[in-house]
Amino acid sequence: MGLGSLFGRFFTGLFGKKKNLRLGIYGPPNAGKSSLANRISKDWLGEEISKVSHIPHETREVIVKEKITVKSKGKELTFNLVDTPGIATKIDYEDFIKFKMNAKEAKERAKEATKGVIDAIKWLDNMDCVLVVLDATINPYSQVNITIIGNLAARNIPVLIVANKIDLKKSDVKRIEAAFPQYPTIGISADKGTNLEAFYDELFKLVKQ
Repeated sequence: MGLGSLFGRFFTGLFGKKKNLRLGIYGPPNAGKSSLANRISKDWLGEEISKVSHIPHETREVIVKEKITVKSKGKELTFNLVDTPGIATKIDYEDFIKFKMNAKEAKERAKEATKGVIDAIKWLDNMDCVLVVLDATINPYSQVNITIIGNLAARNIPVLIVANKIDLKKSDVKRIEAAFPQYPTIGISADKGTNLEAFYDELFKLVKQ
């Protein structure tokens, strides 16, 4: 079964009854999902949870950090943070060879990345809320982005779109807002920590939905 066909499937009931609020981080590869997960975890727990790299699909397994408590304006929010592998409709090992991997390493990474995408999709029905992280320097009208948003809408999961990398000159938050007007969008730089206070305010609003 191809990766593309997996997007249309529903995986209800896989994880049983929810006991804790689960906040998922989704998006395409290299949008800054793990950078945001690290920023949140470091802000409130003092430690990072994920590796980051310029090579796509650095995160190839679902990573869960439990009981993160965020405080903002006298309010508290506790959740389990779920950092997921980058979603892609096609993963070709030759793409990794461009990063000076040998064929064996590239094929293994592609295999692990493919499994990671499948696992990320399975976890969708286990999410209470989702942050969709998009690279604000890239055109958001892609098959992957539209499919992610469509699957979340079908599941009626509350969504906050995070337009990341606003510290870069080519970033365009308004373009992302125009692409997905049905959801709130907040521009940040997970790497630089820009606009994080506004992000946490939006996070509280998201959970109330």
